[in-house]
Amino acid sequence: MNDSFIYLDHAATTPLDPRVLEAMTPYLTSNFGNAASRQHPLGQEAAAAVERARGQVAQLIGADPREIVFTSGATEANNLALKGVAEARAYERSPKHFVTARTEHHAVLDPLSSLEEHHGHAVTVLPVDERGVVDLELVDRALGQGPRLLSLMHANNEIGTLHPVAELGRLSREHGVLFHTDASQSVGKLPVDVDAMKIDLLSLSAHKFNGPKGVGALFLRRSSPRVRCAPLIDGGGHERGRRSGTLNVPGIVGLGAAAELAASEMMEESGRVAGLRRRLEDALLNRLEGVHRNGPAEERLPGIANLSFEGADAESLLKRLQGVCASSSSACTSAQLQESHVLRAIGATESTISSSIRFSLGRSTTESEIDLALDSIVASVEAERAQGPLDSCQL
Repeated sequence: MNDSFIYLDHAATTPLDPRVLEAMTPYLTSNFGNAASRQHPLGQEAAAAVERARGQVAQLIGADPREIVFTSGATEANNLALKGVAEARAYERSPKHFVTARTEHHAVLDPLSSLEEHHGHAVTVLPVDERGVVDLELVDRALGQGPRLLSLMHANNEIGTLHPVAELGRLSREHGVLFHTDASQSVGKLPVDVDAMKIDLLSLSAHKFNGPKGVGALFLRRSSPRVRCAPLIDGGGHERGRRSGTLNVPGIVGLGAAAELAASEMMEESGRVAGLRRRLEDALLNRLEGVHRNGPAEERLPGIANLSFEGADAESLLKRLQGVCASSSSACTSAQLQESHVLRAIGATESTISSSIRFSLGRSTTESEIDLALDSIVASVEAERAQGPLDSCQL
């Protein structure tokens, strides 16, 4: 890690593991072949590397390698899952109806909004409770209407909430509804088994678990049920016709290497990271007045702590936190403050939303970094409360 800052924004992206870079390097230099060029050794080696990675990713989530479709990341995988099922001829006679929840990532909400606005699909958006969890009875009722697909994330990117994915999969299977989950925040950090959880489509992204940016995958179940998915991109028939385009071999190799490392180190690493999160959270709750946790206390990702600081403005506070990288729940865009739809969905007030910061920890986070960050956070909150907020949108 860079010694000039403490990185506590792992939910946004994670640093590339040096072991992953080592695996990728030959495919960025000497082994530069196109995986579709199987007539010569360079192409054959690239194709073999892709298939090795496909197996590594499949093993991480309990899938068959043939069920893995490589994409540019979870956003593309989400779009392929949702729009692909919407456009698949196999489902022409099923209702044009999707079910999701208010706290989904925009990579799910926006494609569904597009399907609703431009393609005549109905979208049911379920509420969540103060922890960010959907009510299974509401899900059951919505599935009873016979929608084509249920899309609910495994773990929330802002507050870390874990949905009961196995129960959601069971309900979906009972109603004969396809179940898609955006697992970009949970894969590589928590155990995921697509068969045990009865998941039919799953999206993931390498850069969320110490792999490279720009590569991800979509799991598409091959049987019981066999998922049909129309391609978003035509031209070449790559990935068994599901996603055309020259494969990003170095990135795919990196995704595979990251998946293998996660599979072997996940349990120990998740426990360590959860301990560091508790150290950070407990200390802030004890050392400062007016600090509140957003989201669940227990059933959440090991590395996410979303906290609001009374009397502080999150954007201003982040500016004061020189040397600590974290994220606010609002973003200053085009001179307008856009509030977190996740915090709004769990009933947070405007003052809570505007004073909330997400600290997210990961593989590179150390105990000494947490202790240094704590001192910086406490001092910055005290300065913010004493001096008032900076004009964050002009910084």
